[in-house]
Amino acid sequence: MEISVKQIAQILGGRVVGDDSAMINTVAKIQEGGQGAISFLANMKYEEFIYTTEVSAVLVSEGFEPKKEVKAALIYTEDAYSAFTALLTEYQRMMSFRKQGREQPSFIHDSAQVGEGEYIGAFAYIGENVKIGSNVKIYPHVYIGDNVEIGDNVILYAGVKVYADCKIGSYCTLQGGAVIGSDGFGFAPQSDGTYKTIPQIGNVILEDHVDIGANTVVDCATMGSTVIKQGAKLDNLIQVAHNAVVGKNTVIASQAGISGSTEVGDNCMLGGQVGLAGHIKVADRTMIAAQSGIAQSVKEPGTKIMGSPAIPSGEHIKAFMVYRKLPDLQRKVAELERKLLADS
Repeated sequence: MEISVKQIAQILGGRVVGDDSAMINTVAKIQEGGQGAISFLANMKYEEFIYTTEVSAVLVSEGFEPKKEVKAALIYTEDAYSAFTALLTEYQRMMSFRKQGREQPSFIHDSAQVGEGEYIGAFAYIGENVKIGSNVKIYPHVYIGDNVEIGDNVILYAGVKVYADCKIGSYCTLQGGAVIGSDGFGFAPQSDGTYKTIPQIGNVILEDHVDIGANTVVDCATMGSTVIKQGAKLDNLIQVAHNAVVGKNTVIASQAGISGSTEVGDNCMLGGQVGLAGHIKVADRTMIAAQSGIAQSVKEPGTKIMGSPAIPSGEHIKAFMVYRKLPDLQRKVAELERKLLADS
């Protein structure tokens, strides 16, 4: 698939200096690419490469003034990094959505509805009364349970499992091995010390533009719905428990865990291995550093916290500075004790 520099500039709303007829068929790093590739220059410590690069075009920000001759065509945009991100997104979309047709063997129940432009890979399973929108790509070994609803332009990569009754919006991407709608961790302790399973009869709702990473699990609700709201992005190996809510445009890094019935607000950022206790609320725009443990609700929007148990990041840094000095403080206390004993 090829596209001209001029067409790329039109897509990104940029302007071209140089040969706008050059054809682009791939993306590459500015220091490694060759003819037919496009790259970008956002960090000026890489500026030296723009004068020697072999790529056909480079995205640059408005205000960039070359110090030497540049062989590649320059596409000026408001922000080169953002423009390149948009270009990569479009490139991935075009590559992913090229696949069409139905591979065999696969199973599609007679009652299932599948929209136009679909791709259904080998060994996929689509259950009863499933509704699938247009341009959905279902890779091999995907399981879609009964009564599932999936919107348009969704990608389910190999090995994804979507349990019965779950709902997935449009423009969602689920990476390989993700599990949506598995049973929540619900067990009632009995008088004899055993545990009795509590039936989990709810579902999971993924709203539009949600990304779910590889081997991430979102459990179904005990009753009602576990909800991942519009634009949320979940990394690999994350656990979201039953009846939890993840707010709009919230991003969560790998190995984080959200306990049952906890609500995370909009535009939050959770670092890797963050743990949230159950039945708490995290305010909008909260930023939680990696490996932090949150046992109580965060009530103030825009709070930055870290540590386990987590405290405001400024207090954590001050406390850690004291912690680093503890060996010196211990030595000084020991010296004072010796002096007091010698004087007594």
